[in-house]
Amino acid sequence: MLDKTLPTIDAAVADIHDGASIAVGGFGLVGIPARLIDALREQGATDLTIISNNLGTDGFGLGLLLADKRIAKSIGSYLGSNKEYARQYLSGELTVEFTPQGTLAERMRAGGAGIPAFYTTAGVGTQVAEGGLPQRYNEDGTVSVVSKPKETREFDGKLYVLEESIRADYALVHAHKGDRYGNLVFNKTAMNFNPDAAMSGKVTIAQVEHLVDVIDPEDVDLPGIYVDRVVEVGPQETGIENRTVTK
Repeated sequence: MLDKTLPTIDAAVADIHDGASIAVGGFGLVGIPARLIDALREQGATDLTIISNNLGTDGFGLGLLLADKRIAKSIGSYLGSNKEYARQYLSGELTVEFTPQGTLAERMRAGGAGIPAFYTTAGVGTQVAEGGLPQRYNEDGTVSVVSKPKETREFDGKLYVLEESIRADYALVHAHKGDRYGNLVFNKTAMNFNPDAAMSGKVTIAQVEHLVDVIDPEDVDLPGIYVDRVVEVGPQETGIENRTVTK
């Protein structure tokens, strides 16, 4: 069997090139491969296409790459509370391809499963299917690029829209536990988009809190066939995106 472990996070991301497409796991602040993102930030790759539910928050995760102007295009579902994400999009500095959340997950999973496209009802009757969603603005606030109409087809009297799968150059994911063969175990809701992102990557890099020799097959959440590199980073804390307290 192949030992997929690497000694450092820097070594894990060393070959990510300018212009690469990267699928990134996580949702909000949960299950974020933050150490890999930090290492990529230090590594210097730019002009990146990031496929992720959102782009982190201001000052954390993908929000750091965004602040450094290293992301050229975002394929995702959610702006969230990231003010810099909204600012760059509306000022014409960033191309944004919005896709429904479940569709995004399936586009990544399908990419890893060798499925080139699939039909879904999500987005039928909206600009997701009909086209016209602003993907890039000009500096003066006018729309520069809009989404194109997608193919639709009727099955059993119901209309569906064709969505293409996503096969990213790389994937960055976070797992609670991993073994030297790349098998991963996720912790509760930190699973979120991580398995789908991992399947999407041509080269998938996993940061794990705990590295073990072998994981029992019955405990594996994602088999090592989808994972190319594993690096141990130790326990990771999950912050609070929006803190609400009483007076």
